[in-house]
Amino acid sequence: MVAYQGNISTLYIPGGQISKVQDVGIEWCQWSELLLTFLIDQFTVHHSTPYGMIHVVIKGAPKGNRPAILTYHDVGLNHKLCFNAFFQNEDMQEITKHFVVCHVDAPGQQIGASQFPQGYQYPTMDQLAGMLPSVVQHFGFKSIVGIGVGAGAYILAKFALIFPDLVEGLVLLNIDPNGKGWIDWAASKLSGLTSTLPDTVLPHLFSQEELMNNTELVQSYRQQINNTINQFNLQLFWNMYNSRRDLEMSRTGTVLNAKTIRCPVMLVVGDNAPAEEGVVECNSKLDPTNTTFLKPGKLTEAFKYFLQGMGYIAYIKDRRLSGGPVPSASMTRLARSRTASLTSAGSIDGSRNRPCTHSDSSDAVGQLNHTMEVSC
Repeated sequence: MVAYQGNISTLYIPGGQISKVQDVGIEWCQWSELLLTFLIDQFTVHHSTPYGMIHVVIKGAPKGNRPAILTYHDVGLNHKLCFNAFFQNEDMQEITKHFVVCHVDAPGQQIGASQFPQGYQYPTMDQLAGMLPSVVQHFGFKSIVGIGVGAGAYILAKFALIFPDLVEGLVLLNIDPNGKGWIDWAASKLSGLTSTLPDTVLPHLFSQEELMNNTELVQSYRQQINNTINQFNLQLFWNMYNSRRDLEMSRTGTVLNAKTIRCPVMLVVGDNAPAEEGVVECNSKLDPTNTTFLKPGKLTEAFKYFLQGMGYIAYIKDRRLSGGPVPSASMTRLARSRTASLTSAGSIDGSRNRPCTHSDSSDAVGQLNHTMEVSC
C-alpha cells in the first residue's frame, strides 16, 4: 500500500465529467496507483526500494511504448528547485506532452521531508542508482530517458552502466565522473567546519566568478537551500556525493572488458563551470559516435533534436515560425549559471545522421550534432 498525496489535480470521471481533487490523502493498492497515471495530471508517491524510501512525482500518463523522461536533481536542490522552471517552459511542455515525466528526489531532499534519525546510513551513490530499477518496474515504464544535473547526472550515468537495457538516452548536465582526491576531500571537510552548509554547497553549484558577481541569484539559492531542504538530510547526501568513486567507464575498445554507456548521451556544460574539466573528461570516455557535447545554448531545442534522433517526436512545431513568443525561462539557475544561457537559439557546427530506432512515423528521422556550440 502507498499513500497518494496531491495538490489540485484534474481527475477524469467516466462519462465526460471533470472534477478537481485537492489535499487528498488516500490509501491505494499498487494497481490503483498505476491507474492514477491515466486519471490524474500529477501524483506523488513515497516508494519503497531495496535501499530505502524514495520520493517520486509522476506527471502525465505513459504514452504507448515510449520511454518515461526521468529526472534526477543535483545536491543542494530537489526536483522542484532544479527542474520546475525548465519543465514549465512552453517549448518543453510541447515536448513532454508526448511522454510521461518521472521526477525523482534523492532520499530526504524533497520539500517537507522528515529528518532522518541520528545514525541513519545514507545510501551510497551506487545504491541511489540501484533504487531506480524499482521505480521503473513499479510504474510499468518500458525504459527511461534520463535528465540529470551534477550529482543526479552521476547517479543516472551509474544507472546506465549497471542497467543498460533500462536506459534509452541520457542528458547529463555538469557531470563530474571523478571521485574526490584526498586534497579535495580534506578541503571539503575544512570548509564544512568553517562555513554554513548552504555556503559549502554553493561553490559546487556556481563558479567563483558567479559567486562574486551574481550575488542576488546566489543569495536566492542560499535562502532556498536553507529554507526548503532539511539541513541534516542534505549533509548526509552531500557527504555521500563527496565520497563517490570514479565512474568506471571507458570507450569501447580502449580498455579490456571496460564498461561503457551504450545509449545516446548529450553532455551539457557551461563555460567556466565548476565541473567543466569533469565533463570534458567524461566526454573522452564516451562513444564519440553516440555522444553530443552541448555548450551554452537553448537546452529545450537541443533536447527536442536529441529525442528526434532516437526516433521519437517526428515533428514539433517551432513557435518562432508561427510568430509566437519564445520564452526565456530555462532550468532555474542553469539559465544564468553553470550552463550560462540555455535559452538562446544559435548556430550548429557539424551534423551527423542517427538511425531511427523507435520511429513513430516514417518521417521521424532526426539529425544529431556531436558538437553543438550555441551562441548566447
